[in-house]
Amino acid sequence: MADPFLGTPYRRSAHDSPDKQVAESRGDGRWGGDAHGCRYASRGSNLANIYLHYVFDLWAERWRHRTVRENVIFVRYADDIIAGFEHEADARRFLTDLKQRMEQYALSLHPDKARLIEFGCFAANNRARRGLGKPETFNFLGFTHICGRAYRNGKFILIRMTRRDRMCSKLRDIKEELRRRMHLSIPEQGKWLCQVVMGFFAYHAIPTNSKRIVSFWYHVIELWRCTLCRRSQRDYFTWDKISRLASYWLPSPRILHPWPNIRFAVNHPRWKPGA
Repeated sequence: MADPFLGTPYRRSAHDSPDKQVAESRGDGRWGGDAHGCRYASRGSNLANIYLHYVFDLWAERWRHRTVRENVIFVRYADDIIAGFEHEADARRFLTDLKQRMEQYALSLHPDKARLIEFGCFAANNRARRGLGKPETFNFLGFTHICGRAYRNGKFILIRMTRRDRMCSKLRDIKEELRRRMHLSIPEQGKWLCQVVMGFFAYHAIPTNSKRIVSFWYHVIELWRCTLCRRSQRDYFTWDKISRLASYWLPSPRILHPWPNIRFAVNHPRWKPGA
């Protein structure tokens, strides 16, 4: 397959099965018609990333230099893409061109996720002047992004909070696993819960997300207490007792990652879109 815009060849093997070709053309990482679905799923994610590098990354970089003179920001992780523009007309033009670009490769945008929203430091004031409500939010990489204000000076701040549905799903998985580990010793349960909580904090303990990580930590302790109480009719754990166990085995909720501007300044000394 040749890229009509960049002239970059993308070859598909003639020995690929029809199901594999369809999944590959969608770029969604799902493979069909084979018993080794797990192995193909990971391989499909890597191929989707390579595929979108030619379909989107190189095309978007050329598009921004040819079409828009203002600042434009593209962020892509696998098949999740965010594009930021200064003017609404540029955003609408990009969405139209992107749909045409995807159709050339038998791809399509998700009808519910592909949308235009007014977001940023001026979004709240602009919507208030038009008599509209708060700016819309969007989900990206497991976080809900919200337009907020700093408590100290009232300036705009990007609030990132763990998606509620993802956290509830994680807590349900922990509840089921605790039931399977119900009759293990408390040290074994504590070591396992420590690894789970540390793994959650390693990704979600970012600035502006303290409420969610504290809520997750609290619910994990409550699930642990309920599990220990179910082991026997005589065994009853009060909050004082479970709090002592939690303070010994579980890490305390705290922010582990720096603010994005500090991390960006370290990795990219030049503050420039696309640098």
